[in-house]
Amino acid sequence: MASNLINNNNKGSIEVVKKSSRQVIERYYSRMTLDFHTKKKALEKVAIIPSKRPRNKIAGFSTHLMKQIQKGPVRGISLKLQEEERERRMDFVPEVPAIKSDQIEVDKETMDMLASLGMSCFPGLVQVDPLLYPLHSSGLEEVVLVGLQGEVNYNKS
Repeated sequence: MASNLINNNNKGSIEVVKKSSRQVIERYYSRMTLDFHTKKKALEKVAIIPSKRPRNKIAGFSTHLMKQIQKGPVRGISLKLQEEERERRMDFVPEVPAIKSDQIEVDKETMDMLASLGMSCFPGLVQVDPLLYPLHSSGLEEVVLVGLQGEVNYNKS
């Protein structure tokens, strides 16, 4: 009987922690960061929480929710807040592009194809000898299988 009361009470406290975390994030999103300790201090200022343990639980779950909000929409938090977060992610422009190349090396066949399409005059386009700079394998790689009988070579096509 006592274990049922403890489990029910614990489940109730978990629900309270989750609900209060969502409310704190909705109301004070601008003050919240991903740092647990900063969030704990902010909770002391904005909410009346009777003891240390529930404050830490609320701060911890709030940190978890903030990380989830950065990844995508979270159930139970206002759409306006999540829309602002999505817009902030969309407005981000990296300083260094993911694909940065000053020179593009192609073989003779690729250069001929680009020339036939009228696209051979791109800046940074350089024709290289495929024997000196292999761009990709020819597809005839040798596979060596080692078994109980000894080595067996197969040509992969």
